[in-house]
This record gives sequence, C-alpha cells and structure tokens, in this order.
Amino acid sequence: MKKYLFLFFTVVVLSSCGSNTSIVNSWRDPKITVSQENFKKVLVVALVKDEASRRVTENRIAAGNEIFKTSYQYLNESTKDLTKEQKLKILQDENFDGVITMRLVSKEKETTYVPGTYTGMYYGGFDGMYAGMYGYGFGNWYGMYSPNFYDPGYYQETTSYMVETNIFSLKENKLIWTGTTESQYVTDLGQTVDAIMQAVVKEMRKDGSLPPK
Repeated sequence: MKKYLFLFFTVVVLSSCGSNTSIVNSWRDPKITVSQENFKKVLVVALVKDEASRRVTENRIAAGNEIFKTSYQYLNESTKDLTKEQKLKILQDENFDGVITMRLVSKEKETTYVPGTYTGMYYGGFDGMYAGMYGYGFGNWYGMYSPNFYDPGYYQETTSYMVETNIFSLKENKLIWTGTTESQYVTDLGQTVDAIMQAVVKEMRKDGSLPPK
C-alpha cells in the first residue's frame, strides 16, 4: 500500500497546477509516518454542511486511487443518529484502516486598496517617429505617441479559506498528521481541493511523512 499511496500523492502533485494555496502550519506524530502506515482502505471525509460540496470534495480525492472511498457511501442519513462508537464499528467492519478528513476552519474577507497608475508617454524622437512607420494605422501611431493616461485606483476584496486536513490511523486509533492551508481567489472547488492536496503532499515530503521525490 505504501507504493499505491505514494503513487496517489504523486498523481495529485502532477495534475495540480500553480495555485494561491499554501501551508499555514502542520504537525506529525514523531513516532510514525504516513508512508510507514500499511493503509489498505482509506475513508475520505469532507466535513462540510453542503452535501454537494461534500461530494465534490470527496469524489475529487477518491478519484486518485481505488483504496480511497467516499464517506457518503458509509456515513449518511441512515447513520447520523448512531454513536461515535457505532460509526467506528461500521468502518472497522468494512476493513478501513485509515481516514483523511478535510474541513473548513474559517472564511475571512479582506479589503485592500490598489493605487492608481500612470501610463507614461512614449517619445521615439524624430527618427523613431518615421522609422518603420509604413503600414502603421492611426491607432498604432497614436498608441505610441499619445499623452499620459491615468488608471484610477480601486478597492479589491479577497476571500481567504482556511482548511484543515487530517490523517488518522484507525489501527492505532489516533491522529498521525494534520495541516492547515490557506486558499485565496477560489473559483473552482475541485481545483482548490487539488491545490490543497498538493500543498499537503509538499509539506509531508518536507517533514519526512512521505519520501522525497
């Protein structure tokens, strides 16, 4: 399973492009690493109120490898009134030995002022004015030699999403890794999940939870 888990995380990194997501903080159990855990079946849990967002998030992660299973298949309306112990028994009976959870910790908005800018005048000089001007229309010429223009400043609102990702060992019944990420300029949930996993993998390689590239 170590190989499969490593391949899954590799696929996540390769399939994720640059993003506005970064690690804020993380912690790992000093006595055990993710790569040392012999995971064979891992439950993916998105702890969000919106069912559609939950399914998008879980499906996105679970699509990386067949050992990852979405929680809505096992923990849903039919199990919501069960105790914590009863839910754990369901997972044990289904032979789960690991869990990955993802939850939104906070959502913060920040407004910043972006100052205005001047577009400077371009002077090509006498030679510059006429050299190579054949074929230039008025728009090209005026664009080169027009006076200064001022782009006014504006206020920009940025929303930051703080997301906590946890990895549990059901065999040890404890948390073995946790990290918090910050994401900005979120436009697509699926791509943001990819970016979070990319940041998580990078941090886990850094702290020794996963082998380096």
